Amino acid sequence: MKRPFRKVRKRVPYDILSRRGHALITAIPYIWLLVFFLIPCLFLLRISFSDAILARPPYTDIVSILPEGLLQIRLNISSYLTLFRDELYQRGLITSFAIAGSSTFCCLLIGYPMAYTIARSSEKVRPILQLLVILPFWTSFLIRVYAWIALLSPTGVINGLFLRFGLISEPLALMQTPFAVCLGIVYAYLPFMVLPLCVSITRIDTELLDAAHDLGCRPLKTFLAITLPLSFSGMIAGSVLVFIPAIGEYVIPELLGGSETLTIGRIVWNEFFVNMSWPVASALAILLILFVVLPISCWQRWREVRA
Repeated sequence: MKRPFRKVRKRVPYDILSRRGHALITAIPYIWLLVFFLIPCLFLLRISFSDAILARPPYTDIVSILPEGLLQIRLNISSYLTLFRDELYQRGLITSFAIAGSSTFCCLLIGYPMAYTIARSSEKVRPILQLLVILPFWTSFLIRVYAWIALLSPTGVINGLFLRFGLISEPLALMQTPFAVCLGIVYAYLPFMVLPLCVSITRIDTELLDAAHDLGCRPLKTFLAITLPLSFSGMIAGSVLVFIPAIGEYVIPELLGGSETLTIGRIVWNEFFVNMSWPVASALAILLILFVVLPISCWQRWREVRA
């Protein structure tokens, strides 16, 4: 008696399945960046080469079809030339880079001791300390910025305490200053510096520290020779996570900074929604991306080649 014919399925090798799964997983962030970063940037690039008009939308199309059936592409670079010629935009770029750089440096000075303390704490205490670092994120970002207005205003808590103890004779001008903007940025983005540093310091092998101690190396020298260099990657990651959003920040300079504190975020907002000059605003956004992304990409490439 003949056995019934069974169709034998061809088994796919495990390595092929693993490669397909790996490709699928890695494709997800690339699709996300394509949809929510690259495509919007291409729209901004297209608007930056157009002309501003009083219409909806307030810019012309750079691509048109002539009566002869020819495709015409008209690129206007006047928006980019305006950014380099007008002192207002130059001052905004310089102010934004200065505030973002100083805020990142302050976050590094404050965040490194915090991260070092968290990384060297016991495994039971470490999650609690990390929770305290990210606890401000449970509150609205806007509410936290408004809280600084109550603290820094002439009738606020800080000036009230100084006046009560006789340290000052009149309220200090803390609000509407670059100092207030830096203070708000440091408070808002400090966890982005602490968490990468904490991970980087935790990964340092403690046997290296014990070996240095056994060889007679002092704690300060051990920190400078071993801990600090090995945590350099966390310092870079935290600085990038703080610097990039800080340079384009709008809410904090708008609420805590004065009219003299011109930043890129405020200028882009005014050009988009007040002056209705979308080509200039788009050109400024593209220029900011080039100034920030290209140096970081080149530095990352240099690190890969050097490694």
